[in-house]
Amino acid sequence: MMHINWFKPIDNIGLVLWRVIFGLLIALESFGAIVTGWVKEVLIEPDFTFNFIGFEWLQPLPGYGMYAYYGLMGLCGLAVMMGYRYRWSMLLFALLWTGTYLMQKSAYNNHYYLLCLLSWLMVFTPSAKDLSWDALRAQDRIQTMPLWVKLLFVGQMWIIFTYAAWAKCYPDWIDGSVIALFMEGKKNYVLIGSWLQEIWLQKTLIWGGILFDALIIPALLWRKTRVLAFVLSLGFHLFNSVVFQIGIFPYMSIAFALFFFSSDTLRHRFNWLIQPFDQRFRAYAEAQTSRPNHKSTASGTTGQLWTPVKWIPALIVLYLVIQLLLPLRHYAIQGEVLWTEEGHRLSWRMMLRARKGLVTFYVMEPGTGVKSIYPIRDLVTQKQHRMLASHPDFIWQMAQRIRAIEAEKDREVWVFAKSKVSVNGRDFSPMIDPSVNLTKQAWDPWRHHDWILPAPF
Repeated sequence: MMHINWFKPIDNIGLVLWRVIFGLLIALESFGAIVTGWVKEVLIEPDFTFNFIGFEWLQPLPGYGMYAYYGLMGLCGLAVMMGYRYRWSMLLFALLWTGTYLMQKSAYNNHYYLLCLLSWLMVFTPSAKDLSWDALRAQDRIQTMPLWVKLLFVGQMWIIFTYAAWAKCYPDWIDGSVIALFMEGKKNYVLIGSWLQEIWLQKTLIWGGILFDALIIPALLWRKTRVLAFVLSLGFHLFNSVVFQIGIFPYMSIAFALFFFSSDTLRHRFNWLIQPFDQRFRAYAEAQTSRPNHKSTASGTTGQLWTPVKWIPALIVLYLVIQLLLPLRHYAIQGEVLWTEEGHRLSWRMMLRARKGLVTFYVMEPGTGVKSIYPIRDLVTQKQHRMLASHPDFIWQMAQRIRAIEAEKDREVWVFAKSKVSVNGRDFSPMIDPSVNLTKQAWDPWRHHDWILPAPF
């Protein structure tokens, strides 16, 4: 397919090292979510979560169950890092992370979506063939991987960074209004707060963000610019980590450079990790072969031939095509995505807008014509309310929940919402048609909803 030898064996050291770092990072993400209070704030304190529409059955475990849930994910991460029963550990983490991703949107960001995708890709790649407990126990290490593994990961990341650059090419980013809003919230940072308010720095971030996202993958692919690209990547992602505090994503992006450097470079730079495993592998093999009646199976295959499987290239191409098309869906939906949010998620529209909102819900018993304000502040946390007030899908979900709450009291109600939203510092403008009974509206992720009023810009 496409004249590519998809199953050509190449050195797997980049993939193996990536697995070690990836496992460590997902363990830190999981345990860190407990320690920092994120699990408590987002999954334990709320009476319910705003899940992805269609996954209403996915709600947090009762009581303190989500602590155990995230603790288990952390243990899976450590097992992935060590390559211990890798396939099962990675599969379990992917399932658990997908579950927690779909059960809440109040703390949504694109990095959680990326982690979901990468976790599933890792399930199906031979990432634990070396530098792992699995290879040690089986006394069978393989130091190659098929070319399709590298093509898959590089293709995925190239799509992400390209769309991130494209999404920034719009007026509110170019004129600096978005970045100014972001930095205004950082002015109290120790040492760097006042520096972040400098216009020259903000202009650098505006154009630097676009150029970095657009060029970083090609620059890493080209040998002559690879080192410079890595240094820029290091600075860019560490800056984002300090200023925006976005968890493991910056470090995951830095580690992704492992797929670009030559195997000789990686084996030299990481010899401190590889050599102890080599010694342990040989010692374990000698101990095994010294046992009476033991038949040695120890091997260290460096030229493994990967059996061609016809459907793998087709599946990879299909997956990457879906990843190419999915972020474009908002162009097929009527309205301005910056306002309606329809088609925003899963499209790599990162760090693009600041939204604030005000919302009031009204209920009316059919036939009475009398509306009354419905109190919602006791139903949602402060974090949930911030998202609810400015996002149409949250408002629709809240209307369905109000109807369900009242139905439990044997009371039928229609639910209406009056909402005003400010995007990127603009004046507040009406977003929801207050005359529409939201309980009678269906949600369709592939079309525009007429009860969302047109954008005022």
